[in-house]
Amino acid sequence: MSLRLRHLWLALALWGAVHPLFHLLGWLAGNGWSVSGMVAAWMANGATRGLSWDLVISALVLVLWILAEVAVRRNWTALWAIPATCLIGVSCGLPLYLWFRSRPV
Repeated sequence: MSLRLRHLWLALALWGAVHPLFHLLGWLAGNGWSVSGMVAAWMANGATRGLSWDLVISALVLVLWILAEVAVRRNWTALWAIPATCLIGVSCGLPLYLWFRSRPV
């Protein structure tokens, strides 16, 4: 795999961490640091509810994929993509996992 593509995975992981967190922290600053308020916003209407469930399902699939591949490939450092997915989001966890997975063997 090309070194440029590997660098792209890492850049996308960083962007996938910074950009969503920027918006999330802005929302939290304006609306209070309430988890229940954030969940209510995620379920505010059909569009946000659908997007929220899409991301939850995608995160679950990604975590299962990471666990299945790590069990076979023994690439233990790739497990760092699981907390990135669960604590930041799929936009960070997926490219981060691809970065770990694409390292030379």
